Amino acid sequence: MRKTLMASVLVPLVLGQAAPLQAQSATPAFQNSASEAQRKAVNNQATAELFYMIQQLQEDVRRLQGKVEEQQHLITQLQAQGRDRYIDLDQRILDLSEKLNAQPTAAGAGASATPATPAASGQGTPVATRDYRAPGAEEQKDYNAILDLIRNQKAYDQAISRLYEFIDRYPEGDLTVNAYYWLGEVYLAKPQLEQAKQAFTIVATRYPDHRKAPDALYKLGVTLDRLGSREDARRYMERVTREYPDSGAAGLAKKFLSSASG
Repeated sequence: MRKTLMASVLVPLVLGQAAPLQAQSATPAFQNSASEAQRKAVNNQATAELFYMIQQLQEDVRRLQGKVEEQQHLITQLQAQGRDRYIDLDQRILDLSEKLNAQPTAAGAGASATPATPAASGQGTPVATRDYRAPGAEEQKDYNAILDLIRNQKAYDQAISRLYEFIDRYPEGDLTVNAYYWLGEVYLAKPQLEQAKQAFTIVATRYPDHRKAPDALYKLGVTLDRLGSREDARRYMERVTREYPDSGAAGLAKKFLSSASG
C-alpha cells in the first residue's frame, strides 16, 4: 500500500520535471527554424527586387544604345552625303572648266590627254615636260575599279587602301599621278586635311608638268585655306593663275582670290 502511494506521488513529479525539459529543448529549435525561414523569405524578396532593378537598368541601357546608334547612323549618312556632294560637284566644276578652256585650242586630241605646260616654276624658269608611261590594260582596269569605288560606291576608306596599292604596283606612270591626286581628293572629302595636303603637294611639286598639276595646286590652296593657313592658300592660288593660266583650275583660283579679297 505504501509502495503504491509513493509510486503515485513520484510518477507525476518525474513527468512534471521532464515536460519542462522537453519544452525547453524544443522551443529554441522552433525559434531558429522560424528565424531561418524569415531570413530566407527576406533574402528572396531582396533578390527578386534586385533582379527586377537589373532588368530595368538593362532595358534602359538598350534603349539608350538604340538612340545612340540611330544618331550615329544619321551623322554617318549626313557626312557621307556631304562627301558625295563635294566630290561630285567639285570634280564636275573642274572637268567643265577644263573642257571650256580646251575648246578654242583643241585640234582633235582630247584635252585630258594633253600634259599641262606650266608657264614657269616658282623661280621663273620653264619646267620641262616628260613622257609619262602609258597604262597597260590591267593597270587601266585597276584604276577604273578605284574610280568606281570613289564615284559610285562611295567606299572611301577602301578606295584609299586601293590607291596606295595602285601607286606601289604601278609607279611613275601617267595614272600614278592621277592616283596621288585622287588620294588627295578623298582625304579632303573625309576630311583628313593633313593627308590631303601631302597628296596634293606630291602632285604639284613632283609632277608639275602633268595635266593634274594645276588641279592639285588649286586643291592644295583649298586645303591650306581649310587648315587656317589663309596666306599660304592665297599664295598657291596665285601660283595657279601664274603658272597654269590656261587651265580650268586657274579660273577657280581667280574666283577664290576674288572672294578672299572681297
